Order: sequence, then C-alpha cells, then structure tokens
Amino acid sequence: YFEVRFAPQLHAHGGMDMSEVLRAVNRGLSRATRRWNRRPEIVSQQEPEYTYAITVCALRYFDEKMSPYYADFIRVHPYSPRTQLYSMGSLELAQAAVAIRDHYGVPITGFDLAGRERGYPAEDHRPAYEFAHKNFMKKTVHAGEAYGPESIFQAITDLHADRIGHGYYLLSPKMVKAPSIVDKEGYVRRLAEYIADRRITVEVCLTSNLQTNPHLKDLGQHAFKDMRAMRLSTTLCTDNRLVSRTSVTREVTLAIEHFGLSSRELRQIIIYGFKRSFYPGSYTQKRSYVRRIIDFYTEVEKAHMPPGGFWGVKEDDKDI
Repeated sequence: YFEVRFAPQLHAHGGMDMSEVLRAVNRGLSRATRRWNRRPEIVSQQEPEYTYAITVCALRYFDEKMSPYYADFIRVHPYSPRTQLYSMGSLELAQAAVAIRDHYGVPITGFDLAGRERGYPAEDHRPAYEFAHKNFMKKTVHAGEAYGPESIFQAITDLHADRIGHGYYLLSPKMVKAPSIVDKEGYVRRLAEYIADRRITVEVCLTSNLQTNPHLKDLGQHAFKDMRAMRLSTTLCTDNRLVSRTSVTREVTLAIEHFGLSSRELRQIIIYGFKRSFYPGSYTQKRSYVRRIIDFYTEVEKAHMPPGGFWGVKEDDKDI
C-alpha cells in the first residue's frame, strides 16, 4: 500500500487543469497497480495485493514563479492580500479534490498542508480544512518541522489533523514562542498527552529532518526516541524520495540502527502505519486488508528475523 502525496496546483497549466492532472496521475497509478497485482504471488494470495490512495497538498505560501496555475490565480485576484490568497488557494484545492473524488471516482482520500511554517500559520487555512473535514476527507498537516509545538497545536485544533507530518519539535518547550504561554513545559506535556490519547499519528521523517534541520547533527538526538518513550503513535515516512534520496526501507533501517528498536517495536510501528493510513476502501475493507498485512508480516518475520530479535535481546525484555 502506498499514498502518493503531491500538489496538483504545481502541475496545472493552460492546457491541463487540476482535474486532468489528478486523473492522469490516477490512471498511471491504476495501471501500475493492476500490472503488479498480476504477479503469481499475489494472484495465489501468498502476498497481499497492492493498492494506493492520493493525498493532495495545499501550500502555506506560493508566488507567481511556482507554476502557471499560481501565476494566473494571483493575476485574477490583484486586490487580495497575500494571506487571503493563500487561504483561497487552499480552499479551491479542497473543493477541487472533493469534486474530482466524487465525480470521477479518483481515490483522493487525504488533504495536506505543506511549505514554510514560520510566518505562514496553519490557522490561515482553516476554511479549506473545514471543507475537507465536512466532506469526509482525512487530514494531515506538515507541522513541527521548522517551527515549534504551537504549529502542531494549530494543526490539531484549527485543522482537525488526523496525522502530523514530521512533528520534530513536538517535545521542545524551548521552541514555544507565544509570550502568553508561561508554563512551556506544561504546555508541551499536555499537547503530547492529547496527541497520544487521541492516537494522532506522527509521520516521522528521519533523513529529511537530518538534511533540513541545522540543530540535528546526529540521528541519535532525534525526537523519535522520546516520542517512542511516551508511547506516541508514530510511523516512518520518507517525506520525499527524490530530494532526500531515501526510501521507506532505508528509513526503517536507520530507525533500527539508531534507536535500537526491538522486533516488537518495529512491528508496532509498521502495522500502525497501515492502521492509520488513509485507505481508499470502506472501514470493513480496511480492517480486512490490515489483517492480511499483519498475517503476511508475521510470515516474513518468522522467515527472516534472527533468533532473539535484531540485537539478540529477548523481546519480553523490552516493554513497548
């Protein structure tokens, strides 16, 4: 299973509108999925079938140079302040995503907000997320990547986020900026407890954070360790594959090497990623699919896991 996440606004132009962009991507994904699922291992049900969903990304900031679509969008709204334009752009994307999903059957299941955090708050995009929320779209938000816990607070309170992209600074009281927040450690603790209790999943991106965060010199210092200690719902993501030159397999390997994950911990992280996915089918279909994934994971683990786990430690010795 994989979720393709991108901003169709960056690909739309005079000869191809948002609908055509999303339908073209969907055709390619559908064709590749059908071909892959013809493999004997899948046809014989030795492996689970592959499927996919699409998440569209709104942008906190954009300008005329980013795409012909945005150049036209800005040109026809010459009297609107930029902050209002950013909000309008996100709402237009949300409306387009719902319409294209409903009319063409494109499996657009998620809505995301990406781009610069500092100076471009999530709350500006509340109308778009309200629309997505009321039209049963799942929601994720890039937050806590380059700004502190308040960015994550906005994502879950103003934007109804089901998942948080990065969340690197979630547990960083020193990154709390608002003068009105006097007890910074208490604020962070309550925020983290709420996220843990509501099972809001943090999409951890180790390689990307190491590349973009000047304060992170060693992956061993990454907040992922503390997130795991607090029993937060976490999963491992690439953020991107091209610029960061990584893959899910590499991210999993890094997590094992730098955080001493036991096989039970790794299983929990991987399976929870499937459970918190924006799966395109019904709830019962998703449960059935996740069950097949769990059973297949168990088979692979039995076939390939070294005795005693990764580090020769009995799994019962590590409480997760």
